[in-house]
Order: sequence, then structure tokens, then C-alpha cells
Amino acid sequence: MNIALFDAKEYDISSFEKYSKERDINIKYFDVKLTKDTVSLAKGFDGVCVFVNDSLDEEVMNKLYEYGIKAIFLRCAGFNNVDLHAAFKKLHIYRVPSYSPHAVAEHAFALLQTSNRRIHKAYNRVRDYNFSLVNLTGMDLYGKTVGVVGTGKIGRCFIDIAKGYGMNVISYDKFPSEIDGVKNVDLNILFKESDIISLHCPLTNENMHMINSESISKMKKGVIIINTSRGALIDSKALLDGIKSRHIGAACLDVYEEESDIFYTDKSNHILNDNNLLQLIAMPNVLITSHQAFLTNEALSNIADTTTQNIIDFYNGKISENELCYHCANIENCKKKRNMKCF
Repeated sequence: MNIALFDAKEYDISSFEKYSKERDINIKYFDVKLTKDTVSLAKGFDGVCVFVNDSLDEEVMNKLYEYGIKAIFLRCAGFNNVDLHAAFKKLHIYRVPSYSPHAVAEHAFALLQTSNRRIHKAYNRVRDYNFSLVNLTGMDLYGKTVGVVGTGKIGRCFIDIAKGYGMNVISYDKFPSEIDGVKNVDLNILFKESDIISLHCPLTNENMHMINSESISKMKKGVIIINTSRGALIDSKALLDGIKSRHIGAACLDVYEEESDIFYTDKSNHILNDNNLLQLIAMPNVLITSHQAFLTNEALSNIADTTTQNIIDFYNGKISENELCYHCANIENCKKKRNMKCF
């Protein structure tokens, strides 16, 4: 089994090496993303392993099929970058549905508390021997209302942490479930009542730019918005306008809608051409990390473990619940018994 792993970073290689050796999988690591310009590197391999910012559109899918690639193995949960229709009856798609929901939820709260209590600003001040407390005032999270959009595994971990802080939790999910101490509400009510809004849902055509100028206008003045899911859930221009008008109190972002050519790379010697991102970075009440919420030792190990097991299962003809198919009525919440391959 020969696999081409794209967009490989040092932490990917170290975690995958262990499991690939144990399971007798040959992996070739490429540091470039999979795109229409790099897809030719996949020639001669049995499958490809990709991450969130690799491009798997129809053109790339057709090329992979032409090269004899049989399967694509996502080392992530999200699949909004994958054209499942184009892959059907050509390429089998596998993902890692859960690697460490705790890692992402904890990072979301780390962003929130860093922003709220100005930890990053205090850290920089003290390094300059400035021990002033001026403009470092935050707020108690205890008793505040946090609206959680998406109550899957990550959303539920976030809710558990919020409960530990003594927060009032309300939630919205397209497919709601009962959670002790959490009130399911309409999305508009969540926007209206929340002091803090945290996004934990997959990106779909239906919810793209769910945070936009209209939804922001419904929110409380001073609301804090957290996004550790997918960047395009938020219209970055509308977010900027909300910040500039002082309607949005703070934004904590681990993702950005135009991140694919920026995040995971060193741009320190380059001039960024993305004006929205430049302005967001310049805002004193915006905290941005480069899609690192997943980045813990436990998550990396789980990703490598599950991905290599997906590879083994596919090539041994085993049925896997981790396979994706657009025929599922709702892929993210598929309840059907998986007793056959998608095609």
C-alpha cells in the first residue's frame, strides 16, 4: 500500500511514522498542498492522504481517478473541501470523525479567556517591564450566557467546560438533542440572548456566512464571537464592519474563510494581499490563531491511528463507518447502519 500524504508538516510525519510502520503502509510525504497544479505527484500511488486546505474539486478528482488512485483518506473531520459528487463511483472517501473534541473545545475557551482577560497584552507588557493594569479589565464568565451553535462531540465538550465556569448555556443545532442544563433555542434567539457565541458546526451550503451583517445586527452590543470550526461560517467583511461599529466586542478566530493559501505556512517575509485579514489582525479586540485548535499530542496520535486504520480497512475490503458518500441524507448526522460500501 503506497500512499501520498500531502501538506505534510513535521508533526504529521512524526505521528504517522509510528502507525505506518506498525501497519506496513508506505507513505511518501509531500510538503505541498494537493491542488490541480500538484496532483501529478499522486501518480503511481494507491491512495492519497489530505488535510483541510487541500483542494479536492472535480478537476482534481478526475485526475486522481485517471492516475488509478482508489481512495482518499482525510486526516480531519470536516470535508467541505471535498466534491463528494465528483468522487462517487470513482474514489472512496474516508475521514477521521473524531480525533480529540477536547482539544478543539479547550482551545476555544483558551481563546476566549485570553481575549477576555487580555492575557496576550499583559504578557507583552510584562516582557517590557510594564506592570500597568490599565486597559486590561475583563469580565466574569460566571453567569454569562453562551450560545453554542452545533452540539456534536466538540460542542458538547465546550458546553461541559462552560458549565464548569457557571455559565448559562443555550444551544442551536439543526438536529437538536437533549442535554442536561442546556436549552435548545431558535438560531435568532441564540443571536439575541448570547453574551458569547461559539461555533461548533460543519460548513455546508446552507450555513455558509451564518454570521453576516443581518445576524450581527440581532446580537447584543459587545458580543464575543468564537470560531474554531470553519472560516466561511463567518462573513469576514461583515465581521469587520461589526467590530468597527463597536457592535462586536471581540472575535476569537482559529479559522478564516480565505485561509487555504495562508495558514500553516510562514508568511513573515511576505506582504499579505488579503485586506480583510490584515485589518482583522490589526484590531485590538481580535485574536487569531492559524487553525491550531486540533494540535495536541493526543489528537495527532488519534488522527494517525484512525487514518492508517482506514487505509487498512479499505484495502482489506472491510466496511467502515468513516466512509463518506453524498447519498447519505445527512452525512454529518448519518444514522443508517453501515453494512456495505458507499459504492
